[in-house]
Amino acid sequence: MDFHHAPKVTALQERLQAFMDEHIYPNEATFKAEQAALTDRWQPVPVVERLKPVAREAGLWNLFLPASGAGAGLTNLEYAPLAEMMGRVQWSSEVFNCSAPDTGNMETLERYGTQEQKARWLKPLLAGEIRSCFAMTEPDVASSDATNIACTITRDGGEYIINGRKWWSSGSGDPRCKLLIVMGKTDPYGEDKYRQQSMILVPTDTPGVTIERMLPVFGFDDAPHGHGEIVFENVRVPAENILLGEGRGFEIAQGRLGPGRIHHCMRAVGLAERALEMMCRRLSARTAFGKPLAQQGVMIERIAQSRIEIDQVRLLVLHAAWKMDQVGNKAARAEIAGIKVASANMACAVVDRAIQAFGGAGVTTDFGLSYMYKYARTLRIVDGPDEVHRHQIGRLELAKFPTTYPAAHRPARADG
Repeated sequence: MDFHHAPKVTALQERLQAFMDEHIYPNEATFKAEQAALTDRWQPVPVVERLKPVAREAGLWNLFLPASGAGAGLTNLEYAPLAEMMGRVQWSSEVFNCSAPDTGNMETLERYGTQEQKARWLKPLLAGEIRSCFAMTEPDVASSDATNIACTITRDGGEYIINGRKWWSSGSGDPRCKLLIVMGKTDPYGEDKYRQQSMILVPTDTPGVTIERMLPVFGFDDAPHGHGEIVFENVRVPAENILLGEGRGFEIAQGRLGPGRIHHCMRAVGLAERALEMMCRRLSARTAFGKPLAQQGVMIERIAQSRIEIDQVRLLVLHAAWKMDQVGNKAARAEIAGIKVASANMACAVVDRAIQAFGGAGVTTDFGLSYMYKYARTLRIVDGPDEVHRHQIGRLELAKFPTTYPAAHRPARADG
C-alpha cells in the first residue's frame, strides 16, 4: 500500500503547518485572554476574526469541500491530514472556514440545494460572512433513532409550517448564525418510516423561532458557538425552502452525516496527538520519588499505549476516507461507523491519561485538557451514540454470512 500523499496535499500540509506555527499556536493564550475580556461571551473572539483573512490570503480556506470551486477540491482522503492538524487546537478550524456544523451544512447545500438556495445561503457561508446550525436532535424522544423525530413540517399553500422542539442545535448561539437546517416530518403517518422526514431551511430571524437556552457541556458553554434548545412555534417559511423535496430527509442525512462524522474523527486524532505531546512534555519536566515521571514504568507504558491507539485510529480513518472516495458514503457506512466509535474512545483514553499525568493541574482549565476531555467524551454521543454505530456494524457483519454453515465450512464432529 502507498501511504504517501499526493504532492498537492503535501504542499498544503506544509503551508498549513507553517500557518499553525506562525499564527495559531502563538495565539492560544491570546484567544483565551480575549474571550475572557468579552462582556458578551457570545460575540466572536477577535483573534479568530483577525486570522480569517490571513488564512484566506494564504489559500487555506474551505479546504473540506471537494466539489465546489470555492474550495481546494480535495477528496476525503486528501483532507484527512489537514483536518487532523486543525484538530490540535479547538478553535483553529473556524479560522480556515472548516468548522462544524458549517462544513456539513455547506456540503448539504452544495449537494442538494437549488441554485436559489445556494445563492442565498451557500455563497455567504463559503465566504465566511454568516454561520449556520443543524437542528435534528429532540429532547422529548430518543433521537438515536431518527425515525422518532416529532417536529412537524406541514404544507399550507405556498408555505410550510414548522412546530417542534430541538436541542443540541450546535452553532445556534453564535450571533452570526443566520440559517437553521431543520429535520422534521412532512408525512408522519406514511407507511415507509424512512420517507416521513424532510429537511427545510429556516432563517434564524423567522417569527416563531425561539432559542430558549444554551446547553452547558460538562460546565462549558462553548461560547460563541454553543448548543441551543430551540422552540419552533407555527414557524412559516416559503415552500421553496424545502431541501430536495418531501420525504428526502433520511437521504440528505446519509449524505451529510458521512463527511461530518469523518471530519470529527480526523480532528479527534489531532486532539489526541496534542494531548500525547503535552503528556510527554509534562512527564519529562516533573520529578517524583527521586526521578523524572517520564522514567516511571507505568507512565512509559501509558505513552506507548497512547501512541499505538492513535496510530491505529489514524489508519482506520484514512481507510474510511479512501473508501468513501472510491465507493461513496453509503457503501462505506460500516467503515464510517467504525471510526466514529474508535476515534471517540481513543481520544477519551489518551486525554484521560494526559490528565492523570498532569495531576490536579489536568482537571483545571489552565492547560485545556478538561476542555479536550469534554469534546472527546461528547463525541461518543454526537452524530449517533456508540451503541447505534456498533449495532449497525454488527448487522452488516452478520449479513455477510449465511444462516447455515456450508458443508465445506461445517466443523467436524468429535466422534467422526
